[in-house]
Amino acid sequence: MEGTNIFLVGAMGSGKSSVGKALAETLHRNFLDVDAEIESRTGANIEWIFDMDGEQGFRDRESKIFSTLISENARAVIATGGGIILREENRRLLLNNGLVIYLCASSKQLFQRTRKDRKRPLLQVADRKSVIEKLLEERDPLYRQVADIVVNSGQGRLSNSVKKLAEKVSAM
Repeated sequence: MEGTNIFLVGAMGSGKSSVGKALAETLHRNFLDVDAEIESRTGANIEWIFDMDGEQGFRDRESKIFSTLISENARAVIATGGGIILREENRRLLLNNGLVIYLCASSKQLFQRTRKDRKRPLLQVADRKSVIEKLLEERDPLYRQVADIVVNSGQGRLSNSVKKLAEKVSAM
């Protein structure tokens, strides 16, 4: 796995950014966050993109920037957005360009982690718990389809989880 990218996939609130930063540091790799790159490269925050262009417009930008990140980086840890797996082209990119780690968590854990977050466009509804359950039900099979490693992100301390994950990655 020395010369390839490591992709983190999973639902919003699964810990992709936190785990990704720590894993990149442990493995001495660059860390990239697709959502942060979208904001940096477009000059607009994700909420604004959703408001102006809708989810489809956001997914178009996400796919283009994701493809660009892959072509620009060969050894990075890349945290993807929760919906990256919705498009077949992105699933193909994940499968063909690196090791994919699915950080899974229960809908209850995801709700607890995102309950105070007001920046996630898909959760700006009255019944956030139902939305999380529905998204997880729809997306879990797609995350599993592309995953080389599946890890429950809701167990233990971050440092212990990252250490175990780094060992799994190094063993591959």
